[in-house]
Amino acid sequence: MWAKILNAFSDSPSQAQVVRFLLENGLGINEKGRVTVNGIEIPATHLSKEIGTDRRVVDATVKRILSLPDITDIFLKLRATPDVSRIAESLGLTVITVMPDDAAEKGVVGEAVKVIADNGIAIRQIFVTDSHLSEDPKLVIVVDEALPSSVYEALRALPQVRKLIIE
Repeated sequence: MWAKILNAFSDSPSQAQVVRFLLENGLGINEKGRVTVNGIEIPATHLSKEIGTDRRVVDATVKRILSLPDITDIFLKLRATPDVSRIAESLGLTVITVMPDDAAEKGVVGEAVKVIADNGIAIRQIFVTDSHLSEDPKLVIVVDEALPSSVYEALRALPQVRKLIIE
């Protein structure tokens, strides 16, 4: 679906940049043509500064999203979720980052979760950066406890894993 959304903006690199930013950050829109985060409006001027574009590009992008029925519904329902991995150290949690050989290959998430679950480790949060939106997609798993070396080795041995980072 992400490819379909990005393809709809392939004729305008500046609008595609805005759409990518919205998707990467879980920002939606409302019926009034405003960018929102979980229903709270964000001024286009703030977004344009962060993205490095003009406010009018943000406004035009949102207007265009509203004109595309297949895409409008996605952005009207899009919600942001807190990234616990960024505060894991403060909470005494462990972050496992799996960099796959091929993010499009099936089974990366399932195999990693199986290794963790089979070792009785509770998972607090899982998220995957989408290969259509990220140049370096990854699987991030936040767990309640320090990772025993046997679990690290089992994760590292998975055929899909290119790199494993434990924080």
